[in-house]
Amino acid sequence: MYHSNVPWIVKPYCLATAEILYRMPDYPNLLQSFIWQTMDMAPRFPSIAKFLSHWEKNIEADIFLVKIASKALMKPAEFRRVDQMWTLH
Repeated sequence: MYHSNVPWIVKPYCLATAEILYRMPDYPNLLQSFIWQTMDMAPRFPSIAKFLSHWEKNIEADIFLVKIASKALMKPAEFRRVDQMWTLH
């Protein structure tokens, strides 16, 4: 059964972290950092791209640099049926 509140189980989503270095207009010599994590699809990262587009249109801070790191959480090959489970003391 598909649950709409967990779409990353069905699609090839991964945990992505974006570090955004930016400058505010009032302090152009000062770089500030914003870190954001989301479930996204590598290598295009559409959620991060949408967020950066929103940033450029609606936030007055100029983006200096964006670093993206990602790690796949689950792949279809990692799912397997377990018939037995033992507990060791």
